[in-house]
Amino acid sequence: MLTRRQATLIGSLSIVLWGSLALLTRLTAGVFPPFQLLAMTFALAFGLMLAKWLRAGQSPLDFLRQPPLAWALGVGGLFGYHFCYFLAMRLAPAVQVSLLAYLWPLLILLFSALLPGHRLSPWHVLGGLLALGGCWLLLGGGQGGFASQYLPGYLMALLCALIWSLYSVASRLVAQVPTDAVGWFCAATALLGGLCHLYGETTVWMAPWSAWLGVLALGLGPVGIAFFTWDIGMKQGNLPLLGVLSYAAPLISTLLLLLTGLAAPSWNLLLACLAIIGGAALAARGG
Repeated sequence: MLTRRQATLIGSLSIVLWGSLALLTRLTAGVFPPFQLLAMTFALAFGLMLAKWLRAGQSPLDFLRQPPLAWALGVGGLFGYHFCYFLAMRLAPAVQVSLLAYLWPLLILLFSALLPGHRLSPWHVLGGLLALGGCWLLLGGGQGGFASQYLPGYLMALLCALIWSLYSVASRLVAQVPTDAVGWFCAATALLGGLCHLYGETTVWMAPWSAWLGVLALGLGPVGIAFFTWDIGMKQGNLPLLGVLSYAAPLISTLLLLLTGLAAPSWNLLLACLAIIGGAALAARGG
């Protein structure tokens, strides 16, 4: 049994991995249709867990039998979030969609107070708001504003934030379900993504080796390991602290793009960095 501190550290690994999403997505950008990419990466995530089962001499079927609530949360969270996100990106500008979708860390912070035995301190709330401000700066808050014709896209982006925060916090209610079961949730998400792909997209197989490398890296890291470590963090770790720390993901993304020459330094980046780090420090003070 992991301690709360250990589970929080494992959960924070997901945030680091999600920070690489922007860089890795650059390798596949414009090459594969969204749902094909979703199906391929989640299939790789399932393959990662399948390899773990076979190496340990475990039967994959042992982790298939889970309560209906666990299946609803797992598949609804993983597939539901990505489905709404792709739809939001089609209906509204990317900057505004990103800003609204990234309300999920703050919602995790707030929803965690509803769980039995959990409470929020003022430090958690202040830290969450400060980090949210940093994220807003980082993602270009205020640029272009919010236009009414994009309202359906904005609503889908908000639904993204709601789905992921509810999935994350409600995972504590099915804490008895082993993290290995997430492998099967990834398999179901890959299947649903494949069906959506066949319904409305054209399959792409001829692609540069760099794009296939991006698919492999996404499937093993931000889509594979990250969802397994996040499950551990949500079930056993410090939920409010992980919620605030999640705002480090876009910061890590920007810093990686900066280091690779794909982004330029700016005062907004510095202020966002200070705000997100300061918010995490305040949340940590809260316990």
